[in-house]
Amino acid sequence: MNSKLLKILGIIILIFTLNSCKGGDARKNPPQPELRVKKNLEEGKGFRLNDAFNKTLKGGGGTFDFASSNELWRASLDTIDFMPLLSANYSGGIIITDWYSENQNEAIKITVRFLSNEVRSDALDIKVFFKKCADIVNCKVTESEGNLGKELKREILKKAVIYKKQSQDKNFKPYSNDLD
Repeated sequence: MNSKLLKILGIIILIFTLNSCKGGDARKNPPQPELRVKKNLEEGKGFRLNDAFNKTLKGGGGTFDFASSNELWRASLDTIDFMPLLSANYSGGIIITDWYSENQNEAIKITVRFLSNEVRSDALDIKVFFKKCADIVNCKVTESEGNLGKELKREILKKAVIYKKQSQDKNFKPYSNDLD
C-alpha cells in the first residue's frame, strides 16, 4: 500500500474512533473499573474480545442498531400508525404525518420532533394541527394547544418505557470474570 492510502485509512479510523466516544454521567457509574465493566456488560453496552472471536469462529453475526432499536422512535410510530406518514426521517429526528380526515371539512396533522434519544418527557416536541374548511379552497389551519398533544406524548412515553424494559431484559447478561 502506498503512504497516501495509509494516511487516508488512518484518518478514517481516527474519525470513527473519535465519533464513537460518548460521555457519560460519572455520578451514575462506579469509580472502580471492574465494577464499570461489569455494569456495562450486564446492560449490553460492551463486549469481550473472547465473545467476539467465538461468535466469529462459530459463524455468528454482529449486532446492528437501526431506528427500530430506538424506543422513542418505535413508540411514536406505533402510536400514530393509524395516520398516513408524509415524512419519517430518523437521522433528522422528525416524523410528520399527512393530513388525516374522516370527513372533508376537518383534518388533523401531527409532527413529532425528537430532542433526545432518552426516554423522558422533554425528549419529544409534539405539535398537532387542525384544518377546517368551509369549502375546498377556503381552509384555516391552526395549531392545537389542547390535550391531544399531551395525550399523544403520554402514550408514546408509556410504550417507550415498555420497549426499553424489554430491550434491557433481552440484553442482560450476568458478568463473569473469566480472567481469575
